Order: sequence, then structure tokens, then C-alpha cells
Amino acid sequence: MATIISTLKESGDENRVAITPDVTKKLVHNKFQVLIEKGAGDSASFSDQAYIDAGGEVVSRDEALEKANLIAVINQPDEATRSKIKAGQILIGLLGALIDTDAIQQLAKQQVTALSFELLPRTISRAQSMDVLSSQASIAGYKAALVAADTFKRYFPMMITAAGTAKPAKVLVLGTGVAGLQAIGTAKRLGAIVSGYDVRPASRGEVESLGAQFLTSSINAVGEGGYARQLSADEQKQQQEELIGFIKQNDIVITTAQVPGKKPPLLVPQAAIDVAKPGSVFVDLAASDLGGNVAGSKPDQTVKTDSGAQIIGAGNLASELATSASEMFAKNVQAVINDLADKEAKLNIDLEDEVMSQLVATDHGEIISNRLRAALNLPAKQSAKQEATTDEGNQSTDKGDQ
Repeated sequence: MATIISTLKESGDENRVAITPDVTKKLVHNKFQVLIEKGAGDSASFSDQAYIDAGGEVVSRDEALEKANLIAVINQPDEATRSKIKAGQILIGLLGALIDTDAIQQLAKQQVTALSFELLPRTISRAQSMDVLSSQASIAGYKAALVAADTFKRYFPMMITAAGTAKPAKVLVLGTGVAGLQAIGTAKRLGAIVSGYDVRPASRGEVESLGAQFLTSSINAVGEGGYARQLSADEQKQQQEELIGFIKQNDIVITTAQVPGKKPPLLVPQAAIDVAKPGSVFVDLAASDLGGNVAGSKPDQTVKTDSGAQIIGAGNLASELATSASEMFAKNVQAVINDLADKEAKLNIDLEDEVMSQLVATDHGEIISNRLRAALNLPAKQSAKQEATTDEGNQSTDKGDQ
């Protein structure tokens, strides 16, 4: 019997879908059976007929849940949906493992194998094709520059007209990871004068290669794998004071600093908003229920200040570019499936593997990821190899004591 991959229609304002017709066709070619919940791709402009033409089967939600060996989603399903996922099934998506720990523990109790993309070890080269956080951040950074340009009440580029010359907008991007670099590149192509700020001095070359000015901090916050580490309270205060001077020189500020599973750092304090130019635009890609990079930002809302600035809480911009975002997300899902599948298209998870040992949140009722275990105050889990080494060491010690 063929291994069955299914995907569900997302709830709420989420427009993306975890598997596209193109990836459906590739999975079917690789001997998988693919089930799509009716209407799952509508908001991303993928019709049910497109899935059928690709070799998939359009079914009800209950059938997609009942028959699947692996269920691919964008976000953590609601409790009613989770309760229908059975022992031995695999659930993969942005499950918010480090934030919604109750949901993950529920899945563990149900003996569901949960793969949460937030846990993926992004610095391992083999994992890069699976990196949903990067693919969706690239989309969000591009869209952030467009949202800023659409909201800003002046031109982005310098415009020379018979009525006079319009000065170009000045854009500051805080955080020059995947999203930040995409925002810088897009704002630059739109004709703005762009600066990129990062606490990692090594980012200078990437920023300047896009034609932007590089700004940095007196604080060195280089973390593991080249990513920025979380700053201490004193470091955050010092960083904010430095940034106030940069911010008030710009018309638009796009913030991109996120720490998976933790409150985003406050980069733009109220003091910086108070001195911002009238008509300034702040686009906060980190806006969430945990907080944001900009003081006063609210997820999915635009806040107008007394001085006439606008703060846009834009924590889910990838959903607004749903077709492209879904295409990238689906390829990331496909990369994981390809990694798990043997020649007979059977899915096998090797918990000793350097990628899967971290990507897997739960398996057979056990919390696997050590990052998640730390968040739940559980002791770190040793691999079988580590346990064998420990046992050998204990045996050697015992013999030495005799």
C-alpha cells in the first residue's frame, strides 16, 4: 500500500497551503498517494482541479486526517483537529513547538510524531533545502518593502519633474538576516536610500553588496552558527540608545529581529517613535502575541501615533504573498519527505540523524528535541550512541573499582 501524504485547509486568515499541485505531481511520481482537503489551495490560487490534474485526490477533512501517514500543515492545527490525529501518524509544519508547548505535549500523549520546522538545525548544509523559516522570511522581507512603499505618503525614488524634484525616501532595515536582506534589496530597487543595521559586523559585506550603507552597534552579539544571540537587558538598552539616532534620520524603518520561541527584542523604543518624522512608517515583522521589535506594535494591526507615524504589525506577511510562499513551503516539505523516504516510498525517521534528532519534536510519546526539552525543563536526551559511550565508561569504571 502506498504511503499517503495529506494536507489540510488552514484556518483563520492564513492563505498559504502546505502542498502545491507541482509538489503533488512530484510526490505522486515518487510513488506516494496525495490527499488534499477540498478547498485547501483556494486562497493561494490553487484550484481543486489543479491538484486532481497533478495526480492528487481531493477529499473531506476527516478523510485527509483518517487515511494519512503524514499530514503537512502550515500552522499548528486547532485542538479539535489535533484530537483526530492518531498514534503513528506524522504531523509536519510550523507547529510553534517552543511557544505552544501544551499542543506539543498533547500530540506526544497521542503518540503522534510531530516535526516542527522551528526546531530545524539551520546551519547544517543538508537542512537548508528544508528551511521553512528562511524561505518564508525571504517572502516577508520582500513584501515588507512593498507594504512600506504603499503606506508611505511620498515617493520612494528621487523624481525629477516639471513641478520640481522629489527627494528619495530614506529606509532603515534593522536586522540583516534573510528577511532583512530581501527588504534591503527590494527597497533599493524601488529607488530609496537604504541603510541596514545589524549587531553582527560580518553582515557588512552582504549589506554593501546590495548597495546599502551598513550600520552596526558597539555591542558584539554574534551567536552560534553566525546568527545573532539574544541580548542582555543592559545590552538591549545600549542598543536602543544607539538606534534612536539612526531612526530619526529615516522615513521608513523595517524591523526583522526574531528569536524563535522567545519574546522579540525591542529595537525601537517609545523614545525613538517620539522623535520620528511626521509621516514615518514602521513595519514590524516580529509583531506577535509575544511582543514585537517596535514599541506599541500590534500583530495584524496598524497603529497611528500622535505625531502622524504609522506602526504596522506585520508578523505574517508571507501569507499575503500566498502563491509564492506556498510554492516555497511545499518544496521545503518535499525535501523533508525525500529525506525520510526509502526506495519503496516508506517513511523512516532516524532519531540518530543530526537533522532529524532536532527537527522531531515528539515521537512515540516522547519529547525528542533537546531545545524543546529545555523549554519544558526536562533533562537533555542522550542519543543511543552517547548512551552506549556512557555505559562503556561506567563499565570501565566499575572494573577499575573491583
